[in-house]
Amino acid sequence: MEPVVGVAGLMPKTCDLSGCDHSGPIETCQLNKLGVGCRGMVVAVAGDGELRRRLLEMGFCNGACVEVVRRAPFGDPIEFKLRGYHLSLRDEQAAQVCVTRDA
Repeated sequence: MEPVVGVAGLMPKTCDLSGCDHSGPIETCQLNKLGVGCRGMVVAVAGDGELRRRLLEMGFCNGACVEVVRRAPFGDPIEFKLRGYHLSLRDEQAAQVCVTRDA
């Protein structure tokens, strides 16, 4: 895997997809850090009460599988496939969802 400059210096990329910019630990990452084509499983949802409730109502519950479909030209919003349907979130909203990357 190619190294990526991260917060703590050079770290190996988490996945082999060129679009993925996640370079932290393999265990978990924020949903907005996954690249196009990457998939993950929801492990936690944060945010203020209203945002968290909305994300949970949209299907971002623990154990749900989510895939990054595409990003807008400037990276925001991001389109996801979740539970058989497509939805878009702003980058700051997607950052509230913590996922484990599917192998």
